[in-house]
Amino acid sequence: MPSPTTPPADGTHAEIVPVLDFGGQTAQLICRRVRDAGVFSLLVRPDIPADELAAMNPKGVILSGGPSSVYDPGAPTMDPKVLDLGVPVLGICYGMQIACQILGAEVSKADHREYGRAQMTVSDAVDLFDAVPDNTQVWMSHGDQIRQLHAGNLEPIGATRTCPFAAVRSTDPSKRFWGVQFHPEVTHTPHGSDMFRNFLYEICRCDGLWKMSDYAAEQAEKIRELVGDDRVICGLSGGVDSSVVAALLHKAIGERLTCVFVDNGLLRKKERDLVEHTFIDHFKIDLRVADARDDFLGDLAGVIDPQEKRRRIGHRFIEVFKQAAHEVKGAKFLAQGTLYPDVIESGHGHAGHSANIKLHHNVGGLPEDLGFELIEPLRELFKDEVRRLGAVLGLPDNLIWRHPFPGPGLAVRVLGEITEERLAVVRDCDEILLEEIVAAGLYRKTSQVFAVLLPIQSVGVMGDGRTYESVVALRAVETQDFMTADWARIPFEVLGRISNRIINEVRGVNRVVYDISSKPPATIEWE
Repeated sequence: MPSPTTPPADGTHAEIVPVLDFGGQTAQLICRRVRDAGVFSLLVRPDIPADELAAMNPKGVILSGGPSSVYDPGAPTMDPKVLDLGVPVLGICYGMQIACQILGAEVSKADHREYGRAQMTVSDAVDLFDAVPDNTQVWMSHGDQIRQLHAGNLEPIGATRTCPFAAVRSTDPSKRFWGVQFHPEVTHTPHGSDMFRNFLYEICRCDGLWKMSDYAAEQAEKIRELVGDDRVICGLSGGVDSSVVAALLHKAIGERLTCVFVDNGLLRKKERDLVEHTFIDHFKIDLRVADARDDFLGDLAGVIDPQEKRRRIGHRFIEVFKQAAHEVKGAKFLAQGTLYPDVIESGHGHAGHSANIKLHHNVGGLPEDLGFELIEPLRELFKDEVRRLGAVLGLPDNLIWRHPFPGPGLAVRVLGEITEERLAVVRDCDEILLEEIVAAGLYRKTSQVFAVLLPIQSVGVMGDGRTYESVVALRAVETQDFMTADWARIPFEVLGRISNRIINEVRGVNRVVYDISSKPPATIEWE
């Protein structure tokens, strides 16, 4: 894999505010808040040399929080010269402490730890706190704090009952530094977005050049330059990520794009119809459907263990996709919907760089010997940004806002043996569930909603007769990042309608239950 290169400081990247990631759980959220405000941001390693940062021509720099104590041996540190770049620097929690320590302040264990909501009194409502109430709620999460400021270098601009230096500012004109002990990036700090906007526009003097329409045009041009006269294959899953990649590629290279959709027989109801209608009828894209339903279901016959299901599905997918891809003549590139969180979690997100298009990389289980170069035009984007890009590209709302669907499909939502009959049951239940969730105006308020067919039966009564039929579980969750999730509080009357319709309309089901487990300890999917 070639080394990534620094993103060009042009177009939508003319304004960059990098975030030094000290390991805080909300470091990604800082990036998102900056981008939401209209300025491009990305995570870089905490010890990035100041000259590398300078080469990015940043408008400002943000230092994230982290789990360490600045006085511990081996604690992450930063290049002190970052504070001499002449651009504004905002330190958050650990980021504030490490910068203040460099500037001569004393940091030690706090007498009173602060976790959760706190009231901060603003002592200087200008620049960072412009238009922020004098008494404002903030979210604290720290066991250390600044004990004493270095006279002549720093001044307090905010305090809580137990934290006298909840916010500080440099008094040295050559050190344009602001620090906050709390977390403005979380929603529990109600005026956090105002603070970010103040930092970006009042202090850094940004112009807000991060616009998705510009990003679409820029990426399309880069794809055209890279691909030349060759063809690109895009593997379509029916999900939003691969669909947006396909739409972007089509904008860039038109008819030299071929999409491959593998019908594995484990899809949601009318999934194949939706994909064919969207990409053949609407976008006029060359779509090849590999119908391998019999092969996949044959592989799964009699298999109950969920890991074995996944293994067999993955193996068959590789074989089917490989055959379909090599039937596309003149194809040199393979497109994939890798997102920025995927890059970060794979260990490539903290090198101080982010490439728009990465070549020769393994594709989610696809073997490297497929012989294609890889294009990843979404690798700088978060999920919500991908949805906005999809809207810019003209994708229909029902595709842009689709809930995630697992790679193994309904095989992990039919617990136990996979049969055509059991798949039909869960598809019908899932369709009813989604119809009622949409009708109640809850689809966009939930993150994932689905039905699970359990491998048990229960006694029931229908009419004057005894039944012994299947049990279906309903699952609905709310989450920001899918790393943690809480079960959605669906109104009882909506759950009642769903249960009534499923039992009356889906033959073979006589009992419906609702999953009220959070992640952790449960997972979102059942298998």
